[in-house]
Amino acid sequence: MSGLTALFALATSLMWGLADFGGGLLTRRIPALTVVVASQCVAVVVLGAVVVATGAWSEWGPQLWFAVGAGLVGPVAMLSFYKALALGPMGVVSPLGSLGVAVPVGVGLFLGERPGLAQFAGIAVAVAGIVLAGGPELRGAPVQRQAVLLTLLAAFGFGAVMALIAEASSSVTGLFLALFVQRVTNVAAGGTALYVSVRRGGKALPEGAGMGVIWSALPALAFVGLADVAANGTYAIAAQRGPVAVAAVLASLYPVVTALAARGVLKERLRGVQAAGAGLALVGTVLLATG
Repeated sequence: MSGLTALFALATSLMWGLADFGGGLLTRRIPALTVVVASQCVAVVVLGAVVVATGAWSEWGPQLWFAVGAGLVGPVAMLSFYKALALGPMGVVSPLGSLGVAVPVGVGLFLGERPGLAQFAGIAVAVAGIVLAGGPELRGAPVQRQAVLLTLLAAFGFGAVMALIAEASSSVTGLFLALFVQRVTNVAAGGTALYVSVRRGGKALPEGAGMGVIWSALPALAFVGLADVAANGTYAIAAQRGPVAVAAVLASLYPVVTALAARGVLKERLRGVQAAGAGLALVGTVLLATG
């Protein structure tokens, strides 16, 4: 496996993990759907400028339907995940959501990829670490069937986005255009969902707050949106340069990053199972990178 594949895939994990952490903080004071739509609007503006500056419009072609598909699936997966987190318990829902890695891994194997023995071991160890890093609750309140179904739907959606965006371009400028199309679709789908929610009595903004809360949170919203875009981009490059199965697993280490960010910024204490998961993920990463 190319060292660049591992580097880009690990960069994906870093950016997705930090984006999830930032999004989690924002949803404590702004409705989740508003955070999704606002952060993606920033991404659309920036990517639109990049597409114009690089002349990426010339890469327009039928492969962009993969980007449209990723843009439609993404908001559904995210909203399903947020709903599952609300139903809880989060300690079960969060790690289950990371199982979406099975989709791109399965696609890679279906397309004929055959990782070596060390890489197969690395995949198994890393996936176990990813799940444990979420801090699964092994006892306590029962999990509602609806929460499990929503989480599995979200996991499938997250994995599908990874598989689709990897097929949406074959060049760097084409990737800029594919990411732009994906984000425009994100905003259209998310904006429609937000409109429907408000019409049904939901809140687009915190109770008693105006648009000022969005403007004050704009730097954080921009970070979340652009980090997510950058992560999609580095993942697409990783998947094109090396085995999709390996790139997908390395890119899915983001729950470890989110847990470590919560530990460093919010001083949340890692549970024993999370520390063990982080360690296993590290071992799996070494096996994948050197296999």
